[in-house]
Amino acid sequence: MTLLSWSVIEYNAKYEAAGELGHVRDTIKWGADYLLKTFNSTARSIDRLVAQVGGAAMSEGPSQPNDHYCWMRPEDIDYPRPVTECHTCPDLGAEMAAALAAASIVFKDNRVYSHKLLHGATTVWDFARKGGSRQTYSVPRSDAAKFYNSTAYWDEYIWGGSWMYLATGNSSYLQFATDAKLAKNAHIYSRPPNYGVFSWDNKLPGAQVLLSRLRLFLSPGYPYEEMLRTYHNQTSTIMCSYLPDFRSFNRTKGGLIQLNHGQPQPLQYVVNAAFLASLFSDYLEAADTPGWYCGPHFYSIEVLRSFARTQMEYILGKNPLKMSYVVGHGKHYPKRVHHRGASIPKKKGVHPGCKGGWTWRDTKKPNPHIIVGAMVAGPDRHDGFKDVRRNRNYTEPTLAGNAGLVAALVALSGEGHGVDKNTMFSAVPPMFPSPPPPPAPWKP
Repeated sequence: MTLLSWSVIEYNAKYEAAGELGHVRDTIKWGADYLLKTFNSTARSIDRLVAQVGGAAMSEGPSQPNDHYCWMRPEDIDYPRPVTECHTCPDLGAEMAAALAAASIVFKDNRVYSHKLLHGATTVWDFARKGGSRQTYSVPRSDAAKFYNSTAYWDEYIWGGSWMYLATGNSSYLQFATDAKLAKNAHIYSRPPNYGVFSWDNKLPGAQVLLSRLRLFLSPGYPYEEMLRTYHNQTSTIMCSYLPDFRSFNRTKGGLIQLNHGQPQPLQYVVNAAFLASLFSDYLEAADTPGWYCGPHFYSIEVLRSFARTQMEYILGKNPLKMSYVVGHGKHYPKRVHHRGASIPKKKGVHPGCKGGWTWRDTKKPNPHIIVGAMVAGPDRHDGFKDVRRNRNYTEPTLAGNAGLVAALVALSGEGHGVDKNTMFSAVPPMFPSPPPPPAPWKP
């Protein structure tokens, strides 16, 4: 949701030109309203939030009816779906705050709703920052730890703090997001394998780009300049790492960058990088800067756009298999998507139970419903792809992946480039005190 909102704030005019602005705003509102229901969003302080609805219940044995074991359309689910609450989950709380804060900027034309979102963001942010014993939301042996394990919460703190500042203009959030100790805790000076790889678990690259925007366009100066310059320099380094001249990441023979180092499900990381690269090139252009340095070598912004464009073209079908990894796009795309609703035919009065859907899960027939626009997990590191429903490493679509897909496509769409420089800063007060008014005209 944060990523979708970010793309709308930057490229509102492009969404409008494509006739998709109302659609994407509806989608963001759906997600934001869902998040507001996961905690007491009208309260000033909370001590818990809902971290998960449903379960895979791996610990209860393999045959318990649950979201992992059963293959059913969502409207047919008849087994109990437990609710998991967390009382200390700074990563989840800070990301929720980011999502609600970003959405409040999208909906600033609706004062009442925008305020509701911002109030919820503030409440859940305070919850995320609560002192005491903090731990990630994915506690050991939980479903979350198995499927969406969170490695840390410091990156969400920088990311969430940045969005809270942009949504409120309150400088305490910017002081927090640019705190040197927080940066050290987030390991911004080390180079782990996922350095520069923006994902649902690693928000740091996104936060670095967002804070670079602040420096490029507003240049707030002391006391923020030192950390903002660091983040800006690191963003430049990340952009260098995406280029073929630098061997930070391997590429398949077909040209797909291996941001997750040959592991399965690569496309969600590729679309995120394509979005950040397109966005950063637009920032540089808006700041009248023709490019950036990678060591002693100067690269034009067009090199960055070319990286983003070629990666997106690969996903849309310019690859060795001539396969579009976006369902419904082109002539050749995955027909057996790992998606319960799309794979079970709709027949009046027929409601397959938990195991009843296994027939559809295991059949080699194409899905009866085409889930248009869904991006699947993607090919392997040899450009190979198996259109097999049970193999989620190839055919599973995700909300996180599709948010990056939409953001990257809108950034690259249209003839002109260009971001909306000002909407992002609509709540940010002037960085320097305004000069006093001129004296009244002299009268004898």
